[in-house]
Amino acid sequence: MQCTEVQEPRVAARLLLVDDDRLVLGTLAQGLRHMGYAVDTAECAEEAEAQLTGGLRPDLALIDVQMPGAGGLWLARRLAQLEHVPFIMFSAYGDAATVEQATRCGALGYLVKPLALAQIQPAIETALQRARELDALRCTRAQLQAALDADRAINVATGITMVQYRLTRQRAFETLRGAARTQRRKLAAVASETVQACEQLFL
Repeated sequence: MQCTEVQEPRVAARLLLVDDDRLVLGTLAQGLRHMGYAVDTAECAEEAEAQLTGGLRPDLALIDVQMPGAGGLWLARRLAQLEHVPFIMFSAYGDAATVEQATRCGALGYLVKPLALAQIQPAIETALQRARELDALRCTRAQLQAALDADRAINVATGITMVQYRLTRQRAFETLRGAARTQRRKLAAVASETVQACEQLFL
């Protein structure tokens, strides 16, 4: 029988491992550290939440579904609120209902106990890659939204300038752009200021 070789991760990642079983927690943490990961541990959802609100920001969290107290699914929902900390879940139960609950909470993977390091590492690396892709999408979306907001402010400010000084759209736009150059500021900033000043008149 051939053994699956556990490969070293390309880039060390920081993991948060959450499990109420101390033996599983210690064994997995030791194995993951041996593979090159930085590992923080917690024995319950509440302890993990305290670490996260205290400033811990892992690249990925690995959460047991069934734990005393708040439980893994509660922690999964909290992670979604804490700067999009990505996570995968594991449990002794692999039934469809439990898997669906984990997926609905945003899990990037689901593993069934008992966990072997040769099984868990590919899931970790896949989840980390997916998390990077999702983060890139969020950044792109934020940049697009910022660009749309800037364009909207410039269009509104141009309209305000047209009415205020009785200018054509092109002349009004050039006036705004000239003001931005004179002040050595971005056109969007000058436009936003113009819109805010106009709004103040009607408050």
